Amino acid sequence: MKLTTTTWVTVDGVMQGLGGPDEDRRGGFERGGWALPLFAGEAATFLHQVYGRADAFLFGRRTYEIFAAYWGTMPDPGSNPIAGPLNTRPKYVASTTLTEPRWADTTVLSGDVAAAVADLKAKPGGELQVHGSGALIRWLLGNRLVDEITLLVCPLVLGQGTRLFPDTGPDVALDVVESRSTSNGVTIQVYRPAGRPRYADG
Repeated sequence: MKLTTTTWVTVDGVMQGLGGPDEDRRGGFERGGWALPLFAGEAATFLHQVYGRADAFLFGRRTYEIFAAYWGTMPDPGSNPIAGPLNTRPKYVASTTLTEPRWADTTVLSGDVAAAVADLKAKPGGELQVHGSGALIRWLLGNRLVDEITLLVCPLVLGQGTRLFPDTGPDVALDVVESRSTSNGVTIQVYRPAGRPRYADG
């Protein structure tokens, strides 16, 4: 399986609290719910297609708990193009603190997570998908485990909140796989990591 990441971000790179005002208030974040007004039309169709092609999902603990509380409790998940795959396909959580996951078909990865993820990637299949899970994505990039990055860039500057990419971290060159804009201004960018960037001499 190839490991893919899909992240909603603002123009200034914020990914925190996209789903609602109370989804994630860490650090005094007060501007949650910014993505939902833009989740319509082509962006929604694109995301439904992404979830539909998942063979398995990989989460960080915080995103897993948010997803389990919302998508994992829907009364009729099969009728929803996001809840359906999430409730019927294997889920893996990278966590040293989660011991008893309550969402069906969940496996906790602890210990040597890099080796565990490499083993998952070696399995036959299409995509091992990461949604949200910013800290996990940063760690996966640092360990060169990401095969494809999708960003849904919303036409907003929030001015506060946790950003997808840290102030310091690994440098990564990216090949553009796909780039397009939706009618409401969401830019869909799909990239493939391509080693380290080249820098000008002198």
